[in-house]
Amino acid sequence: MLTAILALLLWWTFPLDLRAASYFEDGFLGLTQKELHTQLGMPQAVRDRKSALRVFTYYPITDWSKYFSKLVSPENGEDVYTFKRDGIDVRYSFSYTIDPRDESEARPLFVRLVDIEFSPAVPIAQIPSLVPEFRPSPDPASPAFRSNIWVLLFKGMPSPAARFIIKEKGKEQLDWTLTYQLFSLQGLPDRLTTKAMIDRVEISTQSLQLVRLRQRHTHEAILNPYSSEFAQLPPAPAAPAKMIPLPKYAE
Repeated sequence: MLTAILALLLWWTFPLDLRAASYFEDGFLGLTQKELHTQLGMPQAVRDRKSALRVFTYYPITDWSKYFSKLVSPENGEDVYTFKRDGIDVRYSFSYTIDPRDESEARPLFVRLVDIEFSPAVPIAQIPSLVPEFRPSPDPASPAFRSNIWVLLFKGMPSPAARFIIKEKGKEQLDWTLTYQLFSLQGLPDRLTTKAMIDRVEISTQSLQLVRLRQRHTHEAILNPYSSEFAQLPPAPAAPAKMIPLPKYAE
């Protein structure tokens, strides 16, 4: 009994060092940087964010390791991998976090978010063939939401261990689930279809409770776009033709 209690305490103290596995089926979230490098090899580049906006500076991995990584906090660097799939440039960028309780000089980094970009943009229907880690649920009842620029999909069961990579205040009181968030730079049509163009996907963990309780005004619930029921929706009605006004002449 005492051994079991000690093992549980160690698991909570070092939740990731003892588990060489991700939190979810994506296979990435929660891995250490070392584990990620073992799985994918060394990255082609490292980038760091220059502002709150999506403005990055890219460095060759050798330059980052020898010089630039010493100028900023290690978790500021995102490992970048590029692939060519079906004629599309697919770029993965991995964001990291640290264990704030770890005060060692070489504390490990843990994957907290995966940013996947497409060039050029691709339709929603094509994403599963380009990103093996993207496996959305086909269940029509699977939680899905949208705004005018993104679609948010929840997948699977929450993971208590995933709270480790969350910075949200009060995270201990919430459940955290694997999510895929699809972004469109040009904006999504009012009537969403699987032909809508997507520029990037974020694989992360979000709270369904948080969305439903605090973000209901910005997250419109929709039918899961990867369900067969969504594919069977009737096409959007054609917009009525605008009549050209006829001039009126005096009698």
